[in-house]
Amino acid sequence: MVFLILIMVGIIAGGITAFAIIRDAPELDHEQLTLSQNPEILDMHDEIITTLETGENRRSADIEDVPPVMIDAVLAIEDARFYDHFGIDVRRLGGAIVANVRSGFGSEGASTITQQVVKNLFFDFDKTITRKLQEQYLALQLEQSYTKDQILEMYLNAIYFSDGRYGIVEASNYYFSKDLDELDLADAALLAGIPQRPNAHNPYNNPDLAENRRNIVIDRMAHYGKITEEEAAEAKSIPVEEQLERTEREPNQYQSYIDQVLDEVEEIEGIEASDIYTGGLKIYTNLDPDLQEHVERVMQSDEFVQFPDELMQAGVTLMDTDSGQVHAIGGMREQAEGVRMWNWATSPSRQAGSTSKPIFAYGPVIEHEQWPTAQIIEDEEYEYNTGDPVRNFSRTFRGDVTMREALRDSLNVPAVKALHEVGLDASESFAEGLGIPVETMVESNALGANEVSSFEMAGAYGAFGNGGTYNDPHTVRAVEFPDGQVIDLAPEGTKAMEDYTAFMVSDMLKDVISEGTASRLQMTGFEAAGKTGSSNFTPEDRSRYGIPEGANAIPDAWFVGYSTELTASVWTGYPSSNDGFIDRNNNEHHISQDIFQEVMNYAHEGRDTADFSQPDSVVEVDVERATGLLPSSFTPESEIISEYFVRGTEPGSVSEEFEIEEASGISGLSASYNEADDTIEASWSFPEDELEFFSFRIEVADSETDFSTVDTTKSTSFSFSNPAPGETYTIRITPVDDEDDSEAGESVSAEVTVPDEEEDEENNEENNEENNANENNDADETNENNENSDNNENNEAVEEPEENNNGTDNENNESPENENGSNEPENNTGNNEPQNDEESPSENNNSNNDNGPPEDSPGEGEPNNSSNDENVSGQEADEPDNTETENE
Repeated sequence: MVFLILIMVGIIAGGITAFAIIRDAPELDHEQLTLSQNPEILDMHDEIITTLETGENRRSADIEDVPPVMIDAVLAIEDARFYDHFGIDVRRLGGAIVANVRSGFGSEGASTITQQVVKNLFFDFDKTITRKLQEQYLALQLEQSYTKDQILEMYLNAIYFSDGRYGIVEASNYYFSKDLDELDLADAALLAGIPQRPNAHNPYNNPDLAENRRNIVIDRMAHYGKITEEEAAEAKSIPVEEQLERTEREPNQYQSYIDQVLDEVEEIEGIEASDIYTGGLKIYTNLDPDLQEHVERVMQSDEFVQFPDELMQAGVTLMDTDSGQVHAIGGMREQAEGVRMWNWATSPSRQAGSTSKPIFAYGPVIEHEQWPTAQIIEDEEYEYNTGDPVRNFSRTFRGDVTMREALRDSLNVPAVKALHEVGLDASESFAEGLGIPVETMVESNALGANEVSSFEMAGAYGAFGNGGTYNDPHTVRAVEFPDGQVIDLAPEGTKAMEDYTAFMVSDMLKDVISEGTASRLQMTGFEAAGKTGSSNFTPEDRSRYGIPEGANAIPDAWFVGYSTELTASVWTGYPSSNDGFIDRNNNEHHISQDIFQEVMNYAHEGRDTADFSQPDSVVEVDVERATGLLPSSFTPESEIISEYFVRGTEPGSVSEEFEIEEASGISGLSASYNEADDTIEASWSFPEDELEFFSFRIEVADSETDFSTVDTTKSTSFSFSNPAPGETYTIRITPVDDEDDSEAGESVSAEVTVPDEEEDEENNEENNEENNANENNDADETNENNENSDNNENNEAVEEPEENNNGTDNENNESPENENGSNEPENNTGNNEPQNDEESPSENNNSNNDNGPPEDSPGEGEPNNSSNDENVSGQEADEPDNTETENE
């Protein structure tokens, strides 16, 4: 008795609840049964960019015009007892209840065609008991107000068939270029299978899934006796591709972006594909119309980039680095002629090449092993664990390189070594944390064997520029339903790596643009980091596709880069290797870089873009290039580099690589007294490469005092003024270590004697006496010559003259007077010295030089070839070949 009372109470309570639910159901609006509720799509400024409705996309048909085979196909797969039930299929409902009890509510639907019409026009998209009860109530009302044929006609004219096509008339024309009365069994079955999952079963985009769904429809038709088994087998034998004949349409603006918007909305739990196009949604996006239009201009014209032909394709994703909001998508080079066309930015999976190195190799090894940017890696012959060789693109090896150099120049061996150091599991986990799908983790993923899209790579690289926080790249920020309910779809950021990893990778990738494989890029007004990438053809591929022997051909070329503001990911290549290849000899691999440069420079105009900020977890340290250790006082400046370390891991040891314990020695010491300046001057020679580490202690002694230090210098010359006349000085030069001023080699010395003043006076008196004597002799000689002349004249008057050479001899023997009236030759010593542009430190430096001629002048008996030191031809040396070193 008590049990019956409880049952009755339950029935009454349930009835009261059901009555309350039905009472709140919306009114059955007959106008809504014929008017569509198309979605509105808004840009980042909340301006409507499209309502996704055009007259040609929605055409109606009378039920009498729909061929029986089409009706049979739809009913077989959607509602086999449509003409038998009263709006609710009780048998189907019972099966759904069992499934929902086992798997949870909403796991399987039992909606009839009548309920689908009601749901699309009157309800939101939550799969709740309340909504199902209200839907069933209105379905009963609809059945009471309209005939079965009218309801079926509403369904066939309103249902969504992907690519923006509504209704059976539009779908028939779009997929087959046929009118309704031309449809055959295979056509009808293909169309009937699309509405369950319109985009997944789109035969243009997913022919395999569409064919499988079509065959399920055909089997259902045979099951219900609408066709024979023979007819079913014949229809299933037709490939879907042979059925299709696309109808061309006018170009759609922003279509590559809108396609991604629709894909993201379809992923919202509880929303079915057909709901998007009939439910009156407002879709708020991150579209920047200005940037989107520029991306399309870059890809679809020759104004900015010169493509080699019409077949080459490109995919571009432009994203906000900080939030993951995608502002523009370049999905195809030609203008879109319909929705849901192939999108080269979001759809394809192509090998990423060297753009994977930060993701699978260097990022993980910094994250887990805390490698510094100065980490020394030997670039050498190396093998995968399988025994296969790892090759650099150049087929050469560089020896020891830093991690920065290896990434900058895109060397392959160091990347694989980094992957081996961190391990495959850690590498895979790191990549997945950046949104990169890893189907099978292999060593060659470090070189880009993995397949990705431009869209996915933008998200991954954005995390490096965002301090290590990963945001899913997304086009949709919110969706609003007709009742005012709003779903915020902006994803939560997740920590993908430590901030030190993000900063150090970014700093190394800046070098790729400034001096590495992308140094041709000219970024204007902002700092950017990025990476080149390319894939290779195997020998089998080259043979299969007829690639000429010797052709420098690759299938894919990438550039992915970012600033603190924006991230751009660019792929270029051909739809199929049968269509062509990227020719490196024609620099076609640069096209991805050209697109990146044009898009990013345009997008950064007017932005105040900051550089990447060094976090507290990173320290900058000067280290020795060859060892990664702290430089010593012997380390040449050219070998000291500034690199980043995770705080606490910086080196504490000083390198001994360049340490020199003893100087090579001083040579060629010469010293002399300069009478004109009254100075003693000394000079010597020393190896130039050691001058950086050693100085010279200069000591002077005389006859009365011992050696005393007068100077310590790095100069190889010395002088002091006003030495004591008649004194003999000894000058001693000793090399000393700059670190501790200790002696670092043998001393050398030289003596110089200064002439005494008394000796100078005596020499002057002797010179004066000699000059006077010369003057007297000259006078006597003059008188004697005059007397001889008179005698000769007398002799000429008496007899024939004899030949007399005395006059000639006398003339030849006569010494001409110099300017001073002296017969001594002029002192032309200064004029015999070479004329230099620079003033010589002393007029005469050879008086006490026992070591031969000075180093600057040729030796005895040798020609002076100083002029040959110049480059006579003026021809510059060949510049090094800066061809990119890319991965295989």
